[in-house]
Amino acid sequence: MRFRHADGSIVHLAYCTNVHPAEDLEGVIAQLDGCSALVRKELGVPVLGVGLWLANTLADRLANSSVALNRLRKALDRNNLEVVTLNGFPYAGFHDRVVGKKVYSPDWTEPARLQYTLDLVDVLAELLPPDASYGSISTLPLAWRTPWDRTRDAAARDAFNRLELRLAKTHETTGRRIRVAIEPEPGCILEMVPQAADWLTPYAAQSLVGLCLDTCHLAVQFEQPAEAFSTLQRAGVEVVKSQVSAALHIPDPEDPAARELLNEFAEPKFLHQTREYGGPGIDDLDMLDQLSGHASWRVHFHVPVHAAPRPPLTSTTDVLDESLEHLVGGAHPLTHHLESETYTWSVLPNAPQNQQELAEGIAGELAWLRDRLVGLGLEEIK
Repeated sequence: MRFRHADGSIVHLAYCTNVHPAEDLEGVIAQLDGCSALVRKELGVPVLGVGLWLANTLADRLANSSVALNRLRKALDRNNLEVVTLNGFPYAGFHDRVVGKKVYSPDWTEPARLQYTLDLVDVLAELLPPDASYGSISTLPLAWRTPWDRTRDAAARDAFNRLELRLAKTHETTGRRIRVAIEPEPGCILEMVPQAADWLTPYAAQSLVGLCLDTCHLAVQFEQPAEAFSTLQRAGVEVVKSQVSAALHIPDPEDPAARELLNEFAEPKFLHQTREYGGPGIDDLDMLDQLSGHASWRVHFHVPVHAAPRPPLTSTTDVLDESLEHLVGGAHPLTHHLESETYTWSVLPNAPQNQQELAEGIAGELAWLRDRLVGLGLEEIK
């Protein structure tokens, strides 16, 4: 989906395909022909944006086979789908029975992470629409917080320095400007915006490496959007991409009804970092006894933005709304890439039972976001 900002530039809205399990080319094409096509039909839009997730083996194949890449391009074209952004956070196995901390491996100290990202750069440079101002790739915030030391940080810095050189070379040789965005996440080396802004400052001048702002993660950490954007502005770090999502919010953890409903979200597949306002944090919902319960909780569980959880639970759409005002509500957009990333549909208490229901849910989120963008003065391009 495309929107024209008041300054004349185009803002892209996509949904992330990491909600789908396939990791080979045949499976990804089937998802595009199936669910993605259904989402576009539900929305009635001429072009639907998809933020592709490509597992490492598929990224390698596409980067090194023009035949495979052409098959993917044809699937996108026949379904009127466009790709301006890739999700390069999960490396593989994102739909294993238990994902947990495996999603952070390999991290940015390991050569495999850099190679995977370079493959994605090559693929996106080929798929990017000719009128897109740039392409974006989101990636993990270096690593999970442990183990970490100066040696590991230096290795990550070296990898990003090499990445920046490759991005500049790609722009020079292809004319395609591809940018990589670090995504702060609770529990990681870079879990809050100030930490990420500080680490990213050396790359601010070229702006080929910047920030991916996930509004769910921002909310879980109880960060205030206005302060976060001020921090980025002072550091000169740009928001390359934003994942516009909502976290689970528990206003009163001492409410028995809230605790009972929260149990429905305690599933083993994904990690659900939880933070208590003004207090400590935990790495998953099986550690709730370590929190006092005297203040509100927020849980890293991406919940559909258009459908509030059952009361007394709520979600952080207020943080999302405020973030959107900063991102695209000003005289100029702070980013041109917005991505809906509710990858948790399969583990929701009332999970979709088939492809049609999933497509309707994804379309519902995108329609909700479309209304927000139009309300901020953007014009939908039809």
